[in-house]
Amino acid sequence: MKAAVVVFPGSNCDRDCKTAIERSTDASVEMVWHAETALPASVDLIVLPGGFAYGDYLRCGAMAALSPVMKAVRAEAERGVAVLGVCNGFQVLCEAGMLPGALLRNAGLKYVCKRVGLDVVNSQTRFTAAYRGKRHVEMTVGNGEGNYYADTATLDRLEGEGQVVFRYTDNPNGSARDIAGIINGRGNVLGMMPHPDRAFEQALGSADGALLFQSVLASA
Repeated sequence: MKAAVVVFPGSNCDRDCKTAIERSTDASVEMVWHAETALPASVDLIVLPGGFAYGDYLRCGAMAALSPVMKAVRAEAERGVAVLGVCNGFQVLCEAGMLPGALLRNAGLKYVCKRVGLDVVNSQTRFTAAYRGKRHVEMTVGNGEGNYYADTATLDRLEGEGQVVFRYTDNPNGSARDIAGIINGRGNVLGMMPHPDRAFEQALGSADGALLFQSVLASA
């Protein structure tokens, strides 16, 4: 199995993601610079990591969404390859139109960095199958623009079609309907604000994030 982690100027969780994947699974991981126009052959998972791509200029994720590598990311997603966007990566996926909605400034207008509780709303996805009956998990957030927003019709559709995957138990940023992570209709593109890459072993306070990486790579 093979994973690729995209590195944008300002990414700061790229190596965290690489380490989390390698310690959680038997996958090999390649780092891909944003200016590349191709991804490694036969990749099973593409990760857009957290950080501050391009310094979050214009809007979070807006400039990264136009990076050369994103054309290849879209093409692989259209082929059915799994794509995971974490924190800033979630913002990039929304700006790229690969997921609906947008991430706004936190309701309290402050950067939030803390451990959070999450409900696994849909455990029947390729990203969450390993959670099985484990409904409540813990990860961490670290963001200033983690307030998920979408219009009412979109929110209703996401909930009605099982595309809400994670929900906060104590919403730290004001996200609509406590949404912490969503998946596309096809089920192969997941965006989430909490960091599974900061919760992949008990020494970090939680190993719940490891199950996400194990889920998606086991389905490859």
